[in-house]
Amino acid sequence: MNVSEIYLDNNATTQPLPEVVETVARHLRETYGNPSSRHSLGRKARRVLEDSREQIASILGARPDELLFTSGGTEANNLAVFGLTSHGSGTILISPGEHPSNLEACRLRERQGWQIRPLAVERSGLFSTASLQSTIADSTHVRLAAVILAHNETGVIQQVEPLLQGAAQQGFAVHLDGVQAVGKLPVNFRQLGATTLSFGAHKFHGPRGVGGLLIREGVRLTPGFAMGGLQESGRRAGTEPVALIAGMAKALELWNQESQERTAYVRNLRDTLQSRLLELAAPAVVNGLEAERLPNTLNISFPGVDGEALLVALDLEGIACSLGSACASGSIEPTPVLVAMGLEPDLYRSAVRLTLSRLNTFDEIEAAANKIAEVVKYLR
Repeated sequence: MNVSEIYLDNNATTQPLPEVVETVARHLRETYGNPSSRHSLGRKARRVLEDSREQIASILGARPDELLFTSGGTEANNLAVFGLTSHGSGTILISPGEHPSNLEACRLRERQGWQIRPLAVERSGLFSTASLQSTIADSTHVRLAAVILAHNETGVIQQVEPLLQGAAQQGFAVHLDGVQAVGKLPVNFRQLGATTLSFGAHKFHGPRGVGGLLIREGVRLTPGFAMGGLQESGRRAGTEPVALIAGMAKALELWNQESQERTAYVRNLRDTLQSRLLELAAPAVVNGLEAERLPNTLNISFPGVDGEALLVALDLEGIACSLGSACASGSIEPTPVLVAMGLEPDLYRSAVRLTLSRLNTFDEIEAAANKIAEVVKYLR
């Protein structure tokens, strides 16, 4: 990549790795049979499908039969929320700044008679301990908590253990949106103890159009809106995209093999960019700094600068970044999670999200820091 074109929007999507592209292409050429067919080409496709399922489940600390393949994180979140609230009514707990695929599913249930109760967060972006304990203690009618594990905008890694412990005691389900966590952090589904957990391949250098939902053994999830065949143990109709699933397995395998080195490298990139911007573009404020964050994510505010104007100017300078969730782009509303964290308007209106990957270089980071600082000074 030319340093004049610097991609810092990796929480929106990542570039598929060459090994992943080759894996997908090879299976498109060689494993094109329908995995539900009983002839040799179908059986060959089925073997690839189930081998990929076993590989992904093993890395994520789950059983193969706990893994349901989906078209991505959005469908996985939808399936979890709708499938866990298909009968009766009650209260759904959510965290501020939920991804639209979680939030809109919950809002649909709200229109159908359910209640939504937001969980309070502190300035750090973490749950308020006192508020969380109070909410759980008053959880008679809570049926589901649907919360984001690692925030796509701030990078804050949520402390979900108290919520999961409370859910186990009070008997309600917990869905974790793990789309930004899987492939960036070690995730062990069995140890977490959640009811469901979603992920999407294109967040960790896999192909777009494929993801998964982990469903704890023994949990019956009402099938989604795709009606038809009996694929995925009757939980999701539709012929499985074997090539994409194999590509997702390859991407997760590569992350698993390189996780320590990749995490250290990307965190070093992020911290270098952070320190350079604090130095060159002062005053600047790093949002979520008090909490543990995704190693690749920097959400930073430049008081006195309009975020929209900054985004446009950076694009003209060849720097791709965002103000928040790509799925909410076009919204003129302030980022909900930053508002919930108690940031002043001058901070949440001037915030940008810079997200890195193992494909970025230190030369890019230095060039980006200089360009961003120049643009910030100009706009001020």
